[in-house]
Amino acid sequence: MIAAQDLHTEFQFPQEAESQLSSDTDLEDPDGKNARTTKGAAAKKGKKALGERAKGGGAGTLPGAGWVNGHHRENGMENMTLFEVVKMGKSATQSVVDDWIEAYKHDRDIALLDLINFFIQCSGCKGAVSVEMFRHMQNSEIIRKMTEEFDEDSGDYPLTLSGPQWKKFRISFCDFIAVLVRQCQYSIIYDEYMMDTLISLLTGLSDSQVRAFRHTSTLAAMKLMTALVNVALNLSINMDNTQRQYEAERNKVIAKRANDRLELLLQKRKELQENQDEIENMMNAIFKGVFVHRYRDAIAEIRAICIEEIGVWMKLYSDAFLNDSYLKYVGWTMHDKQGEVRLKCLTALQGLYYNRELSARLELFTSRFKDRIVSMTLDKEYDVAVQAIKLLTLVLQSSDEVLTAEDCESVYHLVYSAHRPIAVSAGEFLFKKLFSHRGPDEDGLPRRGRQSLNGSLIKTTVFFFLESELHEHGAYLVDSLWECASELLKDWETMISLLLDEPMPGEEALTDRQETALVEIMLCAVRQACECHPPVGRGTGKRILTAKEKKTQLDDRTRVTEMFAVALPLLLAKYCVDIDKVTNLLQIPKYFDLDIYTTGRLEKHLDALLRQIWEVVDKHTDIEVLEACSTTYHYLCNEEFTIFNRVDIARSQLLDELVDKFNRLLEDFLQEGEEPDEDDAYQVLSTLKKISAFHNAHDLCKWDLFTSNYRLLNTGLQNGDMPEQIVIHAMQCTHYIILWHLAKVSDGSSVKGDMVTLRKQMRAFCLMCQRYINSINTAVKEQAFTILCDLLLIFSHQIMASGREQLESLVYMPDSSLQAELLNFILDQVFIDQDDDNNSTDGQQDDEASKIEALHKRRNLLAAYCKLIIYNVVEMNTGADIFKQYMRYYNDYGDIIKETMSKTRQIDKIQCAKTLILSLQRLFNEMLSELGLNFDRSSSAFCGIKELARRFSLTFGLDQMKTREAIAMLHKDGIEFAFKEPSPQGEGSPPLNLAFLDILSEFSSKLLRQDKRTVHMYLERFMTFQMALQREDCWLPLISYRNSLQAGGDDDTMSVISGISSRGSTIRSKKAKPATASKRKLPEEENSCSSSDAVWMNREQNVQTPVMMHSPHLTSTVLRDPKKMRPEDSYTFTMPAEQHPHQALPPQQQQPHHQHQATIDYNTQVTWMLTQRQQAEARQQQERVSMHYAKMRNHMQQAIRRSSGLMEDDEEPIVEDVMMSSEDRLEDINEGMDFDTMDIDLPASKNRRERTELKPDYFDPSSIMDDSVLNVSMF
Repeated sequence: MIAAQDLHTEFQFPQEAESQLSSDTDLEDPDGKNARTTKGAAAKKGKKALGERAKGGGAGTLPGAGWVNGHHRENGMENMTLFEVVKMGKSATQSVVDDWIEAYKHDRDIALLDLINFFIQCSGCKGAVSVEMFRHMQNSEIIRKMTEEFDEDSGDYPLTLSGPQWKKFRISFCDFIAVLVRQCQYSIIYDEYMMDTLISLLTGLSDSQVRAFRHTSTLAAMKLMTALVNVALNLSINMDNTQRQYEAERNKVIAKRANDRLELLLQKRKELQENQDEIENMMNAIFKGVFVHRYRDAIAEIRAICIEEIGVWMKLYSDAFLNDSYLKYVGWTMHDKQGEVRLKCLTALQGLYYNRELSARLELFTSRFKDRIVSMTLDKEYDVAVQAIKLLTLVLQSSDEVLTAEDCESVYHLVYSAHRPIAVSAGEFLFKKLFSHRGPDEDGLPRRGRQSLNGSLIKTTVFFFLESELHEHGAYLVDSLWECASELLKDWETMISLLLDEPMPGEEALTDRQETALVEIMLCAVRQACECHPPVGRGTGKRILTAKEKKTQLDDRTRVTEMFAVALPLLLAKYCVDIDKVTNLLQIPKYFDLDIYTTGRLEKHLDALLRQIWEVVDKHTDIEVLEACSTTYHYLCNEEFTIFNRVDIARSQLLDELVDKFNRLLEDFLQEGEEPDEDDAYQVLSTLKKISAFHNAHDLCKWDLFTSNYRLLNTGLQNGDMPEQIVIHAMQCTHYIILWHLAKVSDGSSVKGDMVTLRKQMRAFCLMCQRYINSINTAVKEQAFTILCDLLLIFSHQIMASGREQLESLVYMPDSSLQAELLNFILDQVFIDQDDDNNSTDGQQDDEASKIEALHKRRNLLAAYCKLIIYNVVEMNTGADIFKQYMRYYNDYGDIIKETMSKTRQIDKIQCAKTLILSLQRLFNEMLSELGLNFDRSSSAFCGIKELARRFSLTFGLDQMKTREAIAMLHKDGIEFAFKEPSPQGEGSPPLNLAFLDILSEFSSKLLRQDKRTVHMYLERFMTFQMALQREDCWLPLISYRNSLQAGGDDDTMSVISGISSRGSTIRSKKAKPATASKRKLPEEENSCSSSDAVWMNREQNVQTPVMMHSPHLTSTVLRDPKKMRPEDSYTFTMPAEQHPHQALPPQQQQPHHQHQATIDYNTQVTWMLTQRQQAEARQQQERVSMHYAKMRNHMQQAIRRSSGLMEDDEEPIVEDVMMSSEDRLEDINEGMDFDTMDIDLPASKNRRERTELKPDYFDPSSIMDDSVLNVSMF
C-alpha cells in the first residue's frame, strides 16, 4: 500500500542517535528511516529566503495576520506563543489553526519556525529555535542545543504533569494536530515544504535520548499519522466517486457524451492519485521513521501511544492497514511487560472484532494469537484480564468455531472470581456461549413455566453449577450473570414450577442433586434482587442506589413476597426432610414485605407457613435447620406489622411445648441410681439443641432455664459420664440465658433483684466453665474456654462504658490462677503441630478439609484469648508466651499475633515493649535449658530468636519518635537481663545471659541518635573494667551490641579509649573553663538515679532521652604527660557500677590546674580517693596490658594534642575521650592501632569510605539493613 520513498529536505534531524531499542527488520527501510524523495527546491528556497529576511534583525511584523513576532494576537492586545494559546485553551482550536494558516500563507518560514518552537515548548524545553540557528546549524546541532536547555532538576514535562490543566492540554495538543492537517489537506500539505519539515522534525525528536522529546514527538507523529489516514481515506473515497462518474460518462452514447467532462474527470482523478501517493509517502515516512522504532521504546507510555494509534488506523482505513504486516505489531506487543501496553493491544483488537466485516479478515491473526489472548484472562493486572475476556466474547460472537472447549473452560471458572469486573465479564461470556443460541423449535414455547425457553436455560444454569463443583458459591455465579441474565434469574415462577410440577411425558425429571442446586440458585437470585449488592468478598461496600434501582428493588421484593408466600409452604411440605433444601428455603422469608400478608389477604398462607416451620422443628435436630427456623420466627415476629400477634402465639406455643418436654425428660434423665439410657440422652440432647437454637434469637428468660441447665452441668462434673454434646449445648444455652439477662438489666427493663441474680448466676457459671476447662474431652474444653473468654470480655470493666456505671457490681476480673489456666490452655491446645492434632472427627486426620476445620477452631481459640489481652482483661505480660510463637506458627496464626501486638502497642507502648522483650527472654531461657551453657550462637535455635527479634523490630514502624520511650525501655530490660545472672564459672567469665545482647542488637536501629548514646551509658553501668578489655569469642555479643549503639550514634567519633570506657573522661577545647569541666554529680544523685525504673520514666529532668537519665561519667587519674607517666598509669579506667562516679577532667589541663581545683569542693576529695582505688586495681592488671597500652597511649596523646584546638564549648558533658573531626588525624591514629585487638568506631560520614580498610563489623546497623531488612518483605 505504502511505498517507501526518500524524504529529502535540508532540515535534517540527527541520524547518528540510534534508537534505544533494536529496530524491526520486517518494515525498516534499509536505506534510512527518513528515506523519502521529493522535490527539495522549495525547502531550499524557503530557508534561504528566511535567512535573507532575518538579516535586518529577525522576523518582522506581519500586518493583518493573527501573529506578531511569532506570537498570537487576540483583540490587538495580548501576545502569546502558540504553545501558550493551546495550553490555556482560550481560543477554539479551529481559530488558532486558521490564524496560523494565514500567517503561513503570508510568510511560511516564520510560521513554520513558530510551529517548530511549538513542539519544542510542548516537550518542556525552555529554549527556542532562533532564526540564526535555523539558518546556520545542522539539525543534529539544533536538537543538541535544545537538549542543553532542559531543566535538569526536574524530569517533568507537560505530558507527564498532573492536574486538570495539563490533562486538557494533552487533549488540545492532539486536537491541534488533527485540525491543522484537516485544514491544510487541500493545499498546504502538498507544497512539499511544511509536511517535509514537520515530519523530519518529529522523526529526529522521536529518536532523541531525551524522554520528553521522544514522548512528545511520538505522540505528535502518531496523531499526525492518524490525521493523514483520515485524509487518505477521504482521497480514496473521492477517487472511487470520480472513477464511477468517469465510467458513467464514458458509457454514455457518443451523442450524449461530454468530452470536456471526461477530460476534467481524468484530470481530477490524476490529481487525486498524485495526492494519494504523496500522502502515502508521508505516512510511510512516519511509520518507518517513528512507529517501527518507538513501539518498542523503553518507556511504556510511548509504546502504548503507538499501539493505540495503529488500532485506530486499522479501524479507519482497513483496506490499507488491516493486514498481517500491521497486525503483527499488536500481536507481538501483547507480550509486553507493562499492563497498560497490553491493555491498549486488547482495546485496539476489540474495535476490530466488534465489526463483523473486519473480524472476518482476522482469521490468520486469531489462529496465531488466540492462545495468548486466552492466557491473558489470567493476567495479573485486573483491567487487562477484563478486556481479554471481553475480547474473547467478541471473538465468540464473530465465530463459534474458533474457541475450543478448553479455551471456553478457562473462562468459565472465572465467574467465581473474587474480582467482580472479571466475574461479570466471564458471566457475559458464559451467557453468550450457553444461552444465546435458539433452535427453530423454541420459537413457539410458552413464555413462563416448566415448558418455557427459560425452563431449559435454568436447567442449563443448574447443570453448569453442578459441573463446576463449587456448590457453596452459588451467590457468586448469580452475581456474575446478573447484569446480562437478570431477567432469566428473576423468573422465579419457572423455578418454582420446575420444583413442584411433575415432569411432562418424555421429559427428564431433575435429580435430587439438581433440585438442591436449583433451590440454592433461586435463593441467591432472591437475595440479589432484594439486597442489590454483590455477595461478601466481591464489593467494597454497599453503594447508594439510584431512584430507578430503588424502584426496581421494591418491585422485585413485592414479586418475591406474592410468589413465595403461596409457594413456600408447598416447597417446605415437599422437601421437609431434606436438610439442605429446607435450610435454604427458610431463608427466603427474611426478604418478604410482611405488609403484603395483610394487604394481599394471604393470612391463610402465613398460617400454612407457621405449621410447616413447626413440622420442621419437630422432625429435625440439625443445628443449621433449627437456627434457620429460629431466624425465620425472629423476622416474622416484628411488632411493627399486624401479623405479629398471630406469629407470637405460634412461637409461644412451640416454646412452651419444648420447655415442658425438656424439664420432663431432664427429671427422668437425672434420677439417682439409674444409668442414663441412650434413648433418653438423645431425647434430652435433641430438645436442648432446639431450645438453645431458639434462645439465640428469642428471649426465653420467663421459662427460667438457668436452674435446669446448671443442674445438668453440675451433674456432668460430679459423675463425669455426661455425653459431650449435652454438656456443650447446655453451656451454650446457659450462655444465652446470661446474655439475655444482661440485656434486660442494661436497658432498664428488669425488676428489683435481677442485678443480684445475674451477678450470682454469672459468677457461678464462670466457675463452672473454669472447672470444665480441665475436662478430658477436647470439644467440651474448647466450648468452656470460648464461652469463658466471651464472658470475661463482656463483664470486664468495659461494661461500664457509655454511661452504664450502674453495672459496676457485675464487673468480673479473672484472678491469677484463672489467667494461668487460660494461658496454659492456649499453649496446650493451640500451639501444636498439625500432625499432633488428634481432634479430627471420624478418623479423618489425613483429610485436608478436616485439617482446615481443626486449624479454624484453633484460630478462634487464640483470637478469643488475644481479645482478653487487647482489652486488658488479663495482664499484658501474659502475651509474652503468645508473641514468642510468632515465627514458629507464622503461617497459621501470624496475622492474629501481629494484630494483637499492634493493638497492645496502641494501648500502652512501654508495656508492649516490655512484653516483647520478655518473650525473647523466655525463649532464650528455654534455649539455655535445652542446649546448655556452651551453646553455639550459630545454632538454629539462637538464630531463630534473633530472627524473631528482627521481626519484632520491624513492627515498630519507621516513626522513631512515636516509639522512642518504648524502645528505650526495651533496651533497658534487655541489658538488665543480660547481666542479671553471674557466670557459673566464676569471676572473669561472661555473665550467663550475655549472649542475649546479640539478640538485643536487632533493636538498636530503632533508637534515636541521642538515645543510643544514653543506652550505651546505661550499658556501661553493668560493665567492669575487665569486661571492657575482653576480646574472646564469648564476649562478642557485648562487643557487637556496643558497636550497634555507637554506630551512627553521634556526630563525633568514639576513640579507642572510649571503646574501653566511654564514661571515662571528656575532652574540652583550650577555651573550656575549668569550673565547667569539673562539674560532678553528688553521690546521693547517683544512688537515686540508678535505684529503680522510676529513673527511666522521670519526665521532670532535663535529659535528651525521655525515658533515661544520663549515666554519670566516670574517670580515672588525670592524664599526664607520656614522658612522666608510669606504665601502670598509662590507661584510663571505668568505675564499677556500684561505685560512686564523678565527672572527667579535661586531659588538656596540666597537673597544677588540677591541684588548684582540688581545694574547691568536697567532690575533689572523693575523686582523689577513687583515684587511689583505681590505681590499686590497675596494678593488678599490669602484667597483661601495660606494654600494649603504653604503646597505644603514645599514639593517643599525640592525637589529643593535635586535636585539642578543634573542640568547642558544649553545655552537655561529652562522653567520648577523643573527638576527631579530621580525616588526616583519623588516619594518623589508625596507623598505630592493632585492629585484631581493638575496635575502631568510625563516624557515620566515614564508615562506608573507610570500611574496606578495617575489620568488618558484622553488627553494624547499616549491614543489618542491607542483608536482613531490604531483602525481606514486610509481612
